[in-house]
Amino acid sequence: MRNYYWLVIIPFIGMLGGAVVFNQVTPYVLGLPFLLFWILLWIVLSSLTMLVIYQLDKSNGLLDKEGDD
Repeated sequence: MRNYYWLVIIPFIGMLGGAVVFNQVTPYVLGLPFLLFWILLWIVLSSLTMLVIYQLDKSNGLLDKEGDD
């Protein structure tokens, strides 16, 4: 297993761990309660993390090339 696959854990910890630590309403960010903003932020960061893993993975196009007959 490649080391960069462990990047998947970062969004998990950020979303669930942060929800416990930052469970408060009052700073409003962009008109949203802070916890809702925190969760939305980690949804975006999760997508970016998956993009980084996809870019680092050398075998990401291997299945497409093998399937061609």
